[in-house]
This record gives sequence, structure tokens and C-alpha cells, in this order.
Amino acid sequence: MTSAPGHSPAPASDPQRPAVNLALQGGGSHGAFTWGVLDLLLEDGRVAIEGISGTSAGAMNAVALAQGFAQVHGKAKADPREAARAALASFWEGIVQMGALSEAQRAPFEILFGQIGGAASASETWSNAMTSFWTSTMSPYQSNPFDINPLRRFLESQIDFEALARLPAPTVFVVATRVSTGKAEVFSGKRLSADAVMASACLPMLFKAVEIERDHFWDGGYSGNPAIHPLIYNCASRDIVLVQINPIKRDALPTDSAQIMNRINEVTFNAGLIAEMRAIDFVKRLLAAGKLDPAHYKDVLLHRIDGGEELEAFSAATKSSTSASLIHTLRDLGRSHARAWLGRHFNSLGVACTVNIERDYLDDMRVPVTRKADPV
Repeated sequence: MTSAPGHSPAPASDPQRPAVNLALQGGGSHGAFTWGVLDLLLEDGRVAIEGISGTSAGAMNAVALAQGFAQVHGKAKADPREAARAALASFWEGIVQMGALSEAQRAPFEILFGQIGGAASASETWSNAMTSFWTSTMSPYQSNPFDINPLRRFLESQIDFEALARLPAPTVFVVATRVSTGKAEVFSGKRLSADAVMASACLPMLFKAVEIERDHFWDGGYSGNPAIHPLIYNCASRDIVLVQINPIKRDALPTDSAQIMNRINEVTFNAGLIAEMRAIDFVKRLLAAGKLDPAHYKDVLLHRIDGGEELEAFSAATKSSTSASLIHTLRDLGRSHARAWLGRHFNSLGVACTVNIERDYLDDMRVPVTRKADPV
């Protein structure tokens, strides 16, 4: 359901800047592209950020950005945008430092931070030994009984989750998948924790399900990559900027095992997003036809920043690479695409949707909507 009550909370932002909500996809090390997008938006300063929904690497970007705001909250002379840029840089440079370790040391970290499949060298060897994804019956409960998780310690060293819980804005929503039901679970406010972020990035063939409040969770990408509905229901701004790093469409047929596995991951982790796009499109058409009360249903203005063919040119293997050259190249690519997007679409914020939802996300099975008949 994509409708939202008309009485949403007011955005806690500078009234001179249009407020937007950010929806951040996961995609392993390709999340460095999102770092670049966020860095440019913060540096530019023309938009205020009301809410952020993130999954997996998108969740890590979301909490890193919010960490900067939390560090300077209440300090009159501090610039929260610059603090957020510094916090994002600290997080990603920490990832790069992990990549500077010896190959044997960094392999588990690369696999944890990245995706199943497509890895190279020691990472590939370690992944195959740990998962044997296609043929082995061993689960992480057997192959990794102590649930070794190097990313958790790193995350806890970077993010003060208690400070994030006290932060009035931006509001962060982290999404994980409840194992028992397959439904999306949204963690925010006091429920936002290192466990929640780790759950959002928990690939079940590599790591044990993360237990939170006596329930168990897997990667949020299975139910929402990212989830958009928290931004619709809990934020006032109509503008949602999707930072997309997983392509919806690929023209080339995958034929080898790595290509097939990568495409399966893309299709699986885009399914929730496509479902939400269908719901958003349906509500927008009902509103346009006068069949819904705009006082109670939000007409979402959707926007998208993606890397296009330039990002798609990076192989699946790079999703689990933490090399400095890759991370910084992706960051710079994100910055350039965010700059171009602002140049084209800044004046559309608050005015119009800049994404063709029907063309980019939907098929021909759209439920027809007829305009309400005029009174006789």
C-alpha cells in the first residue's frame, strides 16, 4: 500500500531548501557510487534531507550520513552537511583500509561486504569453501558456527546508534527481511541498531540470521531494495530520490554461471522495488482520475540518480572488491551523476515526477483507471 495520510509530520529542514527523501539501494561495494551521490548533494547544499531508507550497503550509507548530523546536533556553529560528508568518508576510507590488508586477511571481509558470486582470487576461494553455493548442503550454521562477522565491529566503531536515536532529522529507516514471514521489517529510532544494519546486509548462505527481539532476519534486499513505503508514510516531503545501483534491465543474455548468478541476484533484489513502483503508479493514476482524496493520499514525486551504462560496465566481481581505486572511482562517478541530475531536475522538486514509472519499471498488466464521472 503506497498511500499515506495527509497529516504527515513537517520536515525538520531549512525552509529555504526543498526537502527530499532518499531511497538507497544495496549492492556491495557499488554502494561507493551512492557515497559519491550523497557527498555531492551535501556539498551542493540546495536540498534538505528529511528521511533516508536504506538496504544493505544503502543502510550503511544511511547511518554513516546520519552519524555526521548526530555528531554536531545542538552545536550552533557546526555545519551538519560537512560533518555528514566527513562521516561518509570515514566509513568508506575504512573499507579501503580493509582492502589494503593482505589478500588472505581481507577475503572474508570482501565477501561479507559484497555479494555471493562473482568474487575473485582469495575471496572466490574463501567463498567457495564457505558456501559451495550451487552444490553443497553446508549452511553457515555448519561452516561458520561462531558467526564470525568482522564488519560488525567496524560498524560499531563508526556509528553511535544511541546518538542516532536522539537525532530529530534526517530520519533513518533500515530494512531487513523477517525470515518467518518474508515480510519487510523497518528499523528506525530506538530500534535502529548495529544488529538492524547487519540484518539488512545478512546474506543467508554466508551468515547466520540476525536475531533481534527474539525474531530472525535476513538481507533486506529480498523484501525491499530499498523500501519506499517508510518514506511515504512517515515523511512530509512528496519528493523521493532513488539512488539506484542495480539495473532493472539487461539486454544481453547471461550464459555462464557467474553471469546467471549475478542476474538472478539483480532480479531477486529488484522485485520488491518493482512491486512498490506498481503500487505508487496505481495510486498516482487514481489521484489523477479523481478517485482518491488527495487530503489522505500522497501524490509521490519520484526521481532517480543512477550510473547508467557507466555503472553497469563494472562487472559483478567488483561488488565484493574493496580496492581503493575501485571505491574512489565509484565515488567520483556518483558525484558526477548527482551533479548532472541536479542540473537537469532541481527545478522539478516539489513540482513534478522526473521518472517514467510505467516505462522503466512496469509491464503491460496495469489495472485500468477511469476518471470519475462528472455530476449530472
